[in-house]
Amino acid sequence: MLAVQNLSFHYPDGHTALQETTLKVFPGEKVALVGPNGAGKSTLMLHLNGILQGDGEVCVAGLPLVKENLPLVRARVGMVFQNPDDQLFSPTVFEDVAFGPLHMGLPEDEVRQRVADALEQVGMRGYADRLSHHLSAGEKKRISIATVLSMQPEILVLDEPSAGLDPRARRALIRLLERMELTMLTATHDLRMVAEIFPRTVVMDGGRIVADDDTAAILADETLLEAHGLEGVGKA
Repeated sequence: MLAVQNLSFHYPDGHTALQETTLKVFPGEKVALVGPNGAGKSTLMLHLNGILQGDGEVCVAGLPLVKENLPLVRARVGMVFQNPDDQLFSPTVFEDVAFGPLHMGLPEDEVRQRVADALEQVGMRGYADRLSHHLSAGEKKRISIATVLSMQPEILVLDEPSAGLDPRARRALIRLLERMELTMLTATHDLRMVAEIFPRTVVMDGGRIVADDDTAAILADETLLEAHGLEGVGKA
C-alpha cells in the first residue's frame, strides 16, 4: 500500500529532517509511528501526498509519487492533521466534508451520499448543518477524519490524533480508529493508544527509522524507549 525508499529531506535552513528513510506498509495494516519531537515523523507524513518532496522514492498503492500522479495519490491518501482547525475552514460541517468530493467533480447526489456516509462512519450523523467552529475539540477531530473519508482513501494518515483531547473524547477516538478497516499510519506520542490499536510500531529518531517490530516487543524494550525519548505505557 505504501513504499518509501531511501527518502531524505533537508529544510531550507539546512536542517536534515529525514535520512535515507525506508518504510513499507501493507494493505490492512495499522502502523504507529513514534519518536521524540523532531524525529521526522510529521516530515515523513507530509511526503506521502506530495506536500513535501525530498530525495528518494515514494509509492502509494503502486503509484510513484511524481507530479503527474499527484491528484491520484492525494485521492488515495487521507491526511488528517494534528490541529483540526488546519483542516476545517468552511462555515458548516456539510461544506467541510463535501469540499473534497465537490472538487473531484462528483455529481451532487453522490457528494451528499458521501458526506452522509463519512459522518455516519465517525459517529457524527446529524451534524451536517452544525457550525464547524462551534464544535468541541473531539467533535472537530471526528469531522476532520470525515473530510478525508468522504474522498474514500485507501490509506489513512493521522498526525497526533489524540493530542488535545479530554479523556472521554480520547476514548471515543480510540474506539473509532479501532473499528475502522482502512490501512492506517499514525504518528503519536500516545503509547497507551498505540498498545490498544496498532499491532506494529515504527520508532523514528534523528530522521531515521531505528526500530520496526511488533508493538508488544517495542513497548517491552525499556532500553529502546528510553534511548529515544519515549516512556513505557506503565509509567506515569
